[in-house]
Amino acid sequence: MDYIKHSLIARMSDMSEGSYMVTHWGYGTVAMPCTTMDSGTCEYMDVIYQNHDHSMLYSGIFWSIIGGVLFLWAIGRRVWRSPRACEVTYLDSEKAAEARSQESRSRRTIASYIRSYLLPDSIRPIFGRTTRLQVLVLALIFTYFVVFSFVAIPWKVWKTPVKASPGSYRTRSSLGPWSDRIGVFAYALTPLSIMLSSRESILSVLTGIPYQRFNFLHRWLGYIIVLQGVFHTIGWTIIYVKLYQPQPSTALDMFSQTYMIWGIVATLLLLFIFVLSTPWGIRATGYEAFRKMHYVLAMVYIGACWGHWAQLHCFLLPSLLIWFADRAIRLVRSALVHYQYLPSGSMGFKAAEASLMHFPDAENGDVVRLDFKHSQDPWNIGQHFYLCFTECSIWQSHPFTPLNLPELSGGEVAHSYVFRAKKGETKKVADLAARKISEGLETTTSIILSGHYGDCIAENMTPDVNVLCVAGGTGITYVLPVLLSLVRQPISRDRKIELIWAIRRSNDINWIKPELEMIRGASKTHNVAIHIYVTREQNTTPSPSLVGQKEELSESEIKEVVPSSTASLKSLRSLDVRKIGREGQDTHPDLPKMVDQFVGNTVRGPTVVYASGPGSMISDLKTIVAGCNSPRKVWEGQDRYDVTLKCDDRLEW
Repeated sequence: MDYIKHSLIARMSDMSEGSYMVTHWGYGTVAMPCTTMDSGTCEYMDVIYQNHDHSMLYSGIFWSIIGGVLFLWAIGRRVWRSPRACEVTYLDSEKAAEARSQESRSRRTIASYIRSYLLPDSIRPIFGRTTRLQVLVLALIFTYFVVFSFVAIPWKVWKTPVKASPGSYRTRSSLGPWSDRIGVFAYALTPLSIMLSSRESILSVLTGIPYQRFNFLHRWLGYIIVLQGVFHTIGWTIIYVKLYQPQPSTALDMFSQTYMIWGIVATLLLLFIFVLSTPWGIRATGYEAFRKMHYVLAMVYIGACWGHWAQLHCFLLPSLLIWFADRAIRLVRSALVHYQYLPSGSMGFKAAEASLMHFPDAENGDVVRLDFKHSQDPWNIGQHFYLCFTECSIWQSHPFTPLNLPELSGGEVAHSYVFRAKKGETKKVADLAARKISEGLETTTSIILSGHYGDCIAENMTPDVNVLCVAGGTGITYVLPVLLSLVRQPISRDRKIELIWAIRRSNDINWIKPELEMIRGASKTHNVAIHIYVTREQNTTPSPSLVGQKEELSESEIKEVVPSSTASLKSLRSLDVRKIGREGQDTHPDLPKMVDQFVGNTVRGPTVVYASGPGSMISDLKTIVAGCNSPRKVWEGQDRYDVTLKCDDRLEW
């Protein structure tokens, strides 16, 4: 591009009689017609300018499509929104079903059709635990940029002499315009990639899709940008090292140019970001180290791109503004949440003080429960907070979903969380709780909240909707508020509610003892079935089938689970707790059979499956729920085949 830059300067100064200036947005202003260079070079440069105009046009069309889709989506959410639970009068199931039948049947049929084909994972070894719908969106974006990387580029070769070096020639071809085209596209995708990574996401505001579901597209758009940047660099390197003569003077001149040095720096940064963002890179550095390096390197990369070609700042400036706005909004929201009355009576920043409960588990990792109250507005069921444990580190925060209902009482809202300590920050918190307990200290710690984030998962839970909650381990925190909300609502006749909870040890029930007893107390009146499966403990009595084997805990086993009063023992003894583990291995509940039976036994109305747990469980449920959908039967009015999956998809590597 060095020669192009010199040619551009020459064209800008070529103001002979009859000349006029033409501005190419994102490139520069040149004089027309070309008179100071040979005909081959003039023709080639005109192709370069025209190609750049096309590149900007195709980038503009892409962003227009994105804007149009978001606009229509935002309008559609408000015009054709589903009925909310608070808008439906709790009469009886038949009247609720009648109200539902008045909706657009075609919309529910289309939704069922989409779920039946696009809900399961797609090519898991490549894309991970990602739905076919997300891969389809990625494929459309990828196809657009592949096609328009070649459209309107004249495929021709120009061989022009070098005036300063008689006998030397420069071989010009369509490789130059093509390399410029994909370079412009890499710039054009940068603000979208930044937008997809934002926690304070404008995309979530417009579409209602929680920010974490955009992470897949953010990651893969990054991979596309890497390919575009690498091919752009390779293309111009071939031109200047091989096709332009004489050598090595041309190549040395290229590498000495400031804008080219910045281009090389940008490419190296892009490759470094790519390596760090792979599963191997994240595991090698640790997630927190990866996250912080990712932020810093991304901003430095944008700065290097600006140094390489500042004329395209129309893409780079929005990228920087989106990134800084996201961070600023996070800080403001955290500050507002913690702007409280201090003990002195004045107003200021006040951290929440949480009590800690420690559940030792040397084999699988200790579990910690947090409970505290904080003066703030309630959140919605299914939303989560980022918690920073100041006694461990003020530079890290992790997302956790409250397991309790968001209820305002006395100007405060209670928070309860359960999480398993793995490595890093959660391990520090578990060790902190264990140390304070062993030393007889007050088991409390200060917490800084950020949030709330995510969508309301119970918003459209009308009285005719059947609910199946599936959880694995600490994933119970995602589905528990749904159940607690249901048992507090008026009784809905014929509604079916069920909980399937897989835990490793029987004493894991102790994590949520108060909430579990509350649900059990309303199980008969609200038709709630609770099934708990212990996957790493064997039943003492032989049985031909491990899956589906029911066992009522003996009094001694219940005492091991929860040391409590006699009334509590009786309540726990009535739970359906099944030990399905085998010696030396896990045995998981038969989810395909259980989900099919649940849907098949519903009296009327659609079904929503709420799920949180290991990635393998979520992937299995995607396939199972997709198979339960039948658009033909939904169109015929059989709502039981309208099955939706709402899952906690904040998966880790």
